[in-house]
Amino acid sequence: MTIWKTRRDSIDLTHHAQVMGILNATPDSFSDGGQHFSVPAALMHARQMISDGATIIDIGGESTRPGAQPVSTADEIARSIPVITALRAEWNGLISIDTTKAAVAEAAIEAGADIVNDISGLTADPAMVEICATRSCGVVVMHRQGGPQTMQLAPAYSDVVTEVRDFFAERFTTLTRSGIDPMALVFDPGIGFGKTLEHHLQLLRALAQLTVAERPLLLGVSRKSVIGKILDIHDLSCREWPTVALTAYAREHGVMLHRVHSVKPNLEALRMSEAILGVSSS
Repeated sequence: MTIWKTRRDSIDLTHHAQVMGILNATPDSFSDGGQHFSVPAALMHARQMISDGATIIDIGGESTRPGAQPVSTADEIARSIPVITALRAEWNGLISIDTTKAAVAEAAIEAGADIVNDISGLTADPAMVEICATRSCGVVVMHRQGGPQTMQLAPAYSDVVTEVRDFFAERFTTLTRSGIDPMALVFDPGIGFGKTLEHHLQLLRALAQLTVAERPLLLGVSRKSVIGKILDIHDLSCREWPTVALTAYAREHGVMLHRVHSVKPNLEALRMSEAILGVSSS
């Protein structure tokens, strides 16, 4: 049995993969910056993703696209916390905060968030580990090389698959020794974060090799530049069906959590893949 413990509830990932819907409360995210910047617009989009089958809504107040400028803690809180508060007031499902800052994570948990999704793998802010440990939230540990301003300038690895897996192994040991429940951890290989096209392809080919301590993987490939580079697609809206293809492929290779912009087609791809794999519909 594969269980992911979060602050509010546990998710059973033994058979059925789940979708995390992306909600960017930012003016400058790479795909949908500005579209959901107000609380009413954000809530409307969250409701649609929930209706389409999202298990988790992942809310972020700072763009992490390549070249993005840092946002202050105060601004990130001002963008994300009202959305979390409003969504929690009307929905009992799982809410994730996408942040590297402990103060933002703490404010989000106070407002009702259940999961911390940290693109630095809990390395950017020394206080983040204690927040996650003491508040018993779910934790997404992502791998990246460099920060948003530098990560795509010249990423280099001797063996990207080994190095990402070694990072996960180190994080698992360090974080569990620091008091985070091992069942609260999931790992994200960080597609789009400090990797070249070839690095991305190597990681996608080796998804089954990235698992550490039988903890689930989360994959975030939705609309990303790896799709655009392979297919020469610059219109982000035209990257939806390639995203769906990657979702189906990743499920076949054991990925049970999928962070996407468009929930319904990706969830349908997961259920079709599971039917072919012989997973019970119950």
